[in-house]
Amino acid sequence: MSQQETYQEQLEAQLKEWGTKIEELKTKAEQATAELSQKYREQIEELWPKQEEIQKRLHELKDTSEAAWQEFQGGLERAWQELRGAIEKASAKFKEPKS
Repeated sequence: MSQQETYQEQLEAQLKEWGTKIEELKTKAEQATAELSQKYREQIEELWPKQEEIQKRLHELKDTSEAAWQEFQGGLERAWQELRGAIEKASAKFKEPKS
């Protein structure tokens, strides 16, 4: 298996895990009070476009030559870090004490 394929498989597995996390957050939002639910939904709605961008880039990665994928990898890493940060931020909001 090439380095590109290994990298791609790792990203796909992490993306699947984050998709599950987003669904868990969505369920928590539905169970929260109306005011908190709205705030949570807004946080979650910010995650979907980021996740879709990563999905798009992963599909592009499949069509990228071995020589060009390292250049492509930089942009994907930035998008990846952005999604990770957004998920961590949303998760932290759900853990805040409800007042």
